[in-house]
Amino acid sequence: MSFIGKEVSDFKVQSFANGEFKEVTKKDILGKWAVFFFYPADFTFVCPTELEDLADKYEEFKKIGCEIYSVSCDTHFVHKAWHDASKTIKKIQYPMLADPTGAIARDFDVLIESEGLAERGSFIVNPEGKIVAYEVTAGNVGRNADELFRRVQASQFVHEHGDEVCPAKWQPGAKTLKPSLDLVGLL
Repeated sequence: MSFIGKEVSDFKVQSFANGEFKEVTKKDILGKWAVFFFYPADFTFVCPTELEDLADKYEEFKKIGCEIYSVSCDTHFVHKAWHDASKTIKKIQYPMLADPTGAIARDFDVLIESEGLAERGSFIVNPEGKIVAYEVTAGNVGRNADELFRRVQASQFVHEHGDEVCPAKWQPGAKTLKPSLDLVGLL
């Protein structure tokens, strides 16, 4: 089943960001681009490498109008404890959403029910609250913030220029394509 075009369900969770706890709801994500970056758990091995990679690129995401929400099934208290204990996690300025009931992970279909953990899933959500791109990888394979950033930029471009598409490895300013029957060899 594809999640492209699926609207994010209503939610209300606690987050940890910039040294404080704050409630985040669906209303907070509307009107701007968002990335929901699911990871299995705090105090693990691959997760901090990914979260640090995102932290290093966070300012660039903000410049293009995209908020990052990292999400695990830990509580906001565990997020704070990890932040306080880890030099790597101290770098994070984006909201770390707490999903201890698995409600958000279940909505995005990345909850591993038997373990109470989330798969590694990256979801790009448009300003209308709809998923426009996603990827889910095995728990032992880390993701790349540069590629995620490129996909957000491409998603923003096609959202704004609906009659154009972005080819492989597209970067802002590069040539795009305008689909037509001639291009696909049907005429």
